[in-house]
Amino acid sequence: MMPSPSYPYAASKSLGRLRYLVLCLVMLFLVSGCGQQDTTATSATSTPGSVAVSATPSQPLATATTPAQAVASPTTSEATPTEQGASSQATTSPAVAGGRTFTNPVLQTDFADPDVIQVGDTFYAYATNAAGKNVQVTQSKDMVNWDIVTEGMPGLPSWAELGGSFVWAPSVIQIGDQFVMYYTARDTASDKQCIGVATSTKPEGKYLDKNSKAFVCTPDEGGAIDPSPMSDGGKLYLYWKNDGNCCGIPTYIYAQEMSPDGLSLVGQPTRLIQNDENWEGRVIEGPEMFKQGNGYYLFFSGGNYADTTYAVGYATCDGPTGPCKQAPDNVNPILHSQMEKEPLVIGPGGESVLQVGDQTWMYYHAWNEDNGSKGSSRFMWLDKVDWKNNQPVVEGPTTGPQPDPAVK
Repeated sequence: MMPSPSYPYAASKSLGRLRYLVLCLVMLFLVSGCGQQDTTATSATSTPGSVAVSATPSQPLATATTPAQAVASPTTSEATPTEQGASSQATTSPAVAGGRTFTNPVLQTDFADPDVIQVGDTFYAYATNAAGKNVQVTQSKDMVNWDIVTEGMPGLPSWAELGGSFVWAPSVIQIGDQFVMYYTARDTASDKQCIGVATSTKPEGKYLDKNSKAFVCTPDEGGAIDPSPMSDGGKLYLYWKNDGNCCGIPTYIYAQEMSPDGLSLVGQPTRLIQNDENWEGRVIEGPEMFKQGNGYYLFFSGGNYADTTYAVGYATCDGPTGPCKQAPDNVNPILHSQMEKEPLVIGPGGESVLQVGDQTWMYYHAWNEDNGSKGSSRFMWLDKVDWKNNQPVVEGPTTGPQPDPAVK
């Protein structure tokens, strides 16, 4: 600033020197302050060549490890109090109070209609054809992390049509030292889907069907699919559905007794239920009879497998061959699509119910999500089944961290 002309020159000169001195002191202070290092901001990057990180670490997601490949399974993880609630995923799951957790889906490859059995300390899962395999087989030690899928039945019998992706919904039971697999294939004689039976000395296969004709075949009812065996009271039973929806006729769930070796049928089949409830649409399928205490529960899928109407319901039965009564519409379905929030769960079904210790579990498939819509693969999921007032309640579909089955 220039001095005012009303001041004497000497006073102006003295004032200028004083201001110059003050300016020098200010500059000296600023230079000294600028030489201080901000240790808070640079503490994370003090090591040469290191990557800068925030002084406040970001919160980890409370989910299992994301699979590195499409066929990989999520690894279980240790959930800490800090992690709980940190996941950005929508979830219907209960809070996880520490311990190991898993997150659905447990197998991220096309693995429709899963059937799961336990042999010793190993679990085996079987599924509908995919990836060039007639019968997919995979195994796990903890119910959550599954090995790479292998081929369970590389060859088809003479009665079955080759190719065409017609091998569906295999289901396995151990009978003595032998493993018996029931599966669906295309019958060349009738050009309908029918049920075959194959055996192996190992749960993973290779399974062989030596028969010249199908085990169960009902072409006048559209064919027979989705077989499921059960052992009860020293007797064996087979459950399946007629493929009536292929031909515009009703679909039924059937039961029939089998011989002790599971390789032939005894007596006549019995109709247990049919698709006469609103939520089922044109089809009921994927039957699985499960005994809980003294009660018999027939689980099954209904609706269109390719959209959000597909779901799982159940019926209560007086015995392994009925009679059976479906749960009312205000209860069924007990497992259905979740479309209200992300991530979406589309078309859960094809269930397999398994008792491990004192806990009941349900494996099932659901379509993978692709940018907010249905993808082209059905992944394998796992959720608990609780029994409330002697009725099954599925805790799912869950999309957040769940307590690990903790199989030992």
